[in-house]
Amino acid sequence: MGGWRNAVQEAAASKPLFLTIYTTIIVGIVATSFYVFSAIYSPSASTSTQSISTSWLSSPPLSQNKASQPGSNQLKTIWQAPPSNSKMPPLESFKLTKELVGERAKDNVIIVTFGNFAFMDFILTWVKHLTDLDVSNLLVGAMDTKLLEALYWKGVPVFDMGSHMSTIDVGWGSPTFHKMGREKVLLINAILPFGYELLMCDTDMVWLKDPLPYLAQYPDADILTSSDQVVPTVVDDRLADWKQVGAAYNIGIFHWRSTEPAIKLAKEWKDMLLADDKIWDQNGFNELARKQTGPAIDDDSGLFYAFDGTLKLGILPESIFCSGHTYFVQAMYEQLRLEPYALHTTFQYGGTEGKRHRLREAMVFYDPPEYYDAPGGFLSFKPSIPKSLLLDGEHNLESHFSLINYQMKQIRSALAIASLLNRTLVMPPLWCRLDRLWFSHPGVLEGSMTRQPFLCPLDHVFEVNVMLKDLPQEEFGPAINIREYSFLNNPLLPQQVKESWLDVQLCQEGTEDCHASSNTSRPGLLRFPKNSTEEMFKTVFSSFKDVKVIQFSSMQGAFYSFTDKTREEKFTNRLKRYVGIWCCVENHTPGHIYYDMYWDEKPGWKPAPPQTPEEDHPPF
Repeated sequence: MGGWRNAVQEAAASKPLFLTIYTTIIVGIVATSFYVFSAIYSPSASTSTQSISTSWLSSPPLSQNKASQPGSNQLKTIWQAPPSNSKMPPLESFKLTKELVGERAKDNVIIVTFGNFAFMDFILTWVKHLTDLDVSNLLVGAMDTKLLEALYWKGVPVFDMGSHMSTIDVGWGSPTFHKMGREKVLLINAILPFGYELLMCDTDMVWLKDPLPYLAQYPDADILTSSDQVVPTVVDDRLADWKQVGAAYNIGIFHWRSTEPAIKLAKEWKDMLLADDKIWDQNGFNELARKQTGPAIDDDSGLFYAFDGTLKLGILPESIFCSGHTYFVQAMYEQLRLEPYALHTTFQYGGTEGKRHRLREAMVFYDPPEYYDAPGGFLSFKPSIPKSLLLDGEHNLESHFSLINYQMKQIRSALAIASLLNRTLVMPPLWCRLDRLWFSHPGVLEGSMTRQPFLCPLDHVFEVNVMLKDLPQEEFGPAINIREYSFLNNPLLPQQVKESWLDVQLCQEGTEDCHASSNTSRPGLLRFPKNSTEEMFKTVFSSFKDVKVIQFSSMQGAFYSFTDKTREEKFTNRLKRYVGIWCCVENHTPGHIYYDMYWDEKPGWKPAPPQTPEEDHPPF
């Protein structure tokens, strides 16, 4: 075990026991794109960990070469990799100490996240957002030596947590997941006695704006925490109205000061979790913090007394310290014309892959260059949705499923064509009429700012984790890679992809210039017959295998059938597993309804929850 962890546990033993979504962030992404691409050609240190696909992050952003502000530490440059001929320092030198924190702290504040190697790309994204905001007083806790070594050779400030955890994704709710939660509590208890302010972050969140000036506005706060609040309590950038916050305090983003009440809460929290390994860390924090709520400490700050009546707590506003719901579903910050500080990928349904995909949809995830120039090229299409399906009538189960099913049928054809042409499908924007949650509700949450219809995340309907999983080819046929709907608008898309483009206009065979031929009617435009077969697609588009992007004008009637029936059977088997559930209807158990990719092949299909336990299974 690491020294910091042993010290905390020994102390414990001596006493009783989370117009558009990306408008706000686009400017920042454009500004960082230069650094990302210049890093592709930067030399990396020659170590065993350099085979990972994140070597492109080895160059420092220019902002990190600036001197720190007067009166603060001269922080070491982040992203400056050690010399390639140097050796890895001994593990002992990465021990968490007051001196190590002091070397990275600025204005007495340190920003920390932690994780294992499975979250390497999340961690690099987290660090990159901060450094692009000219914030470098950060540290990353490594829960395994593989991550520690990889971060060290990237020039990222890292310390050893001594956890010796598995390097794979542990899964939400698993015993190892709960262990990670306990590590967070131990870490807080280790750092607070050093005397620094601690901004503690989960790795599945990103910073969109420097939060430190905002947090500094509340110097009397012992703790400032985010929450899972989905109904707005304020409409500006003040702290949330604590009297109206009924949702859980979310410990994925919270700021601690090294005060006596904060240290006392941290210790009781630690003792509670070490005494009962079944308690979820966030539930434990909420139980303690809510022992007392109120009164307000004054009329203006938004701070209130909590815990034992001496701790001064503030709740960060839900509109700008965003959850996965207030950002992706409600776009609350956008409706209130506010600038978001943070995005935390809560309220999603696709596991780690779903979190990654959400961040990609928002164009705030940093992928390596090869992600934007995949072998075989890309396939996209312009979705076609009748106004009546989107806007007319009531927003209810029938209208929601009619809208989803109409889009699903087009996506089904696009996946078939992408599979035949061995191309990566750029998923279309997905529109929903109803929200998805884990519990029964009337369609959208009362009091929330959810607009109907709304652009919903892919994981509201599709099983993103399954779509990105390596399924056995003998049973499910060849893999079909996908990209997020915003992919072709991402500033990181290279010029050679943007300039290699073919528009495909569907037409009725026999009309002018409408033939199963590779002859373009004008440069960059191909007219192609509707209801074409597998063989027609393969024959015509083999001439365009070097084109990076093929975009169809529509998917309505684009694909007729497979010629290879064995391949079709495997494809069908794959797609049946691609869709999830909507949840949940009121006054019925169970309340979920299964989406069905092949709903149109079942006469009389209607959206309804399972009526018997035997019916409660996906449509395969």
